[in-house]
Amino acid sequence: MRRVRGTPRPGWQQIIEEQGLVYGAPGRDASGQPRPYWDESVHYEFDMDEILALEADVELLHSMCLHAVEQVILTERFRDFGLPEWTWEPITESWRRNDPYVYGRFDLRYDARRPAKLLEYNADTPTSLLEAAIIQWHWLTARYPGDDQWNSLHEKLVERWSSLRDTLPSAHLHFAWSAADGSGEDNVTTAYMQETAAEAGFDTIALPIEEVGFDLELERFVDLAEAPIEAIFKLYPWEWVLDDDFGKRVIASLPATMWVEPLWKTLLSNKAILAVLWEMYPGHPNLLPAYLDQPNELTEYIRKPKLGREGANMTIVGAGMETATGGVYGAEGFVYQLLDPLPEFDDMRPVLGAWMVGDSSAGLGIRETAGLITDDGAAFVPHRIPTT
Repeated sequence: MRRVRGTPRPGWQQIIEEQGLVYGAPGRDASGQPRPYWDESVHYEFDMDEILALEADVELLHSMCLHAVEQVILTERFRDFGLPEWTWEPITESWRRNDPYVYGRFDLRYDARRPAKLLEYNADTPTSLLEAAIIQWHWLTARYPGDDQWNSLHEKLVERWSSLRDTLPSAHLHFAWSAADGSGEDNVTTAYMQETAAEAGFDTIALPIEEVGFDLELERFVDLAEAPIEAIFKLYPWEWVLDDDFGKRVIASLPATMWVEPLWKTLLSNKAILAVLWEMYPGHPNLLPAYLDQPNELTEYIRKPKLGREGANMTIVGAGMETATGGVYGAEGFVYQLLDPLPEFDDMRPVLGAWMVGDSSAGLGIRETAGLITDDGAAFVPHRIPTT
């Protein structure tokens, strides 16, 4: 694993916009100065054996996570996840039905010197998908056409949707995101997922989740044309869905209306799963010690809200690195995870986003920041695997 400097392609801004990357606030470099969100002036190189080891690690982590969900449901530990009691039985039913899932992203600490460590699992609404699947692939083929990349995301997404054709209740598939997202990232990510489903043969319809309607007479969800919604992909967190009466209708609609990602992923997208994994697999080389609601023996740790996003409401304690971020999360409780700072390359700290599609590892996206916490000031940088 090496961080390599290079020269951006002439006209790269127009190139990536034409490929769909029309969002992304500027990141920050090591001195705090603005840098492009998509930054191809640097990239990371990996040896193939490193990638093969990472692929094996994330598929193992995925399997461990599924076992952890089963354990949480068997022992009815929903309270540890801060989930409202009225959702507990529907979550169990969603798991027992094996409601279908498509994708997720593991965030890993990795420096090529020791095994990758799981920082968290973005299992419900992961983004930076277009960058990982499309933008960096075109960068590779333009700049290093003979080299390789850990990237089969597009093909695997199409294959996954194809495999769900007989599982979902309809070949008409709706796609929803929140119109409240001013960055455009959720809209573009949803549009890309819609494209992969269309390639798999679905008839797709897109609309903001705020415009999903409900027919009171027929008691079903409908779109703007009053057509029934029988299957819908939502880039909208389950904890937000469950926060009002809309969520109660969503729960009541299952499984006649199938929501993707499924309801049972409320457990995987919650950082309480990190503590459950450590209880089940203590000392596992791909895990960091993590505990619910107190640090126990940890003297250096990062405190994470169970439902936090983009580095919000985190507190780092130890090694002279005390820092905290603001935000609106934390009422649901916290997880305390051993502080294992991201490695430094040229004063920048990369976090590896390793993608799962279905049950297979599918690709890698890298975001890097100068700080200890990967937040909305991170930049996305491509990677390659030299073949000579």
